Amino acid sequence: MPSPAFDRLRALAIGSQAIGLTLIITLETVMGNAARPWQGVVLAAMLATALTIALLRLYRRNLARKRWAERVEDDRDG
Repeated sequence: MPSPAFDRLRALAIGSQAIGLTLIITLETVMGNAARPWQGVVLAAMLATALTIALLRLYRRNLARKRWAERVEDDRDG
């Protein structure tokens, strides 16, 4: 199975991590030590997003493998 030239989930993962890191740095710059709780919230959101994207990638990969296996089975029968 060839990988697509542009993977939207990978781009979403990279973009969300970049936004999260930028937000954490910005919070530290603007708020100082008062930013710590908000940085924790941003980090938790980043982790939740990363986990969701990883699960979506796994689901799509398994679905593609299942469809490929079904095509191979149909080719053997036909």
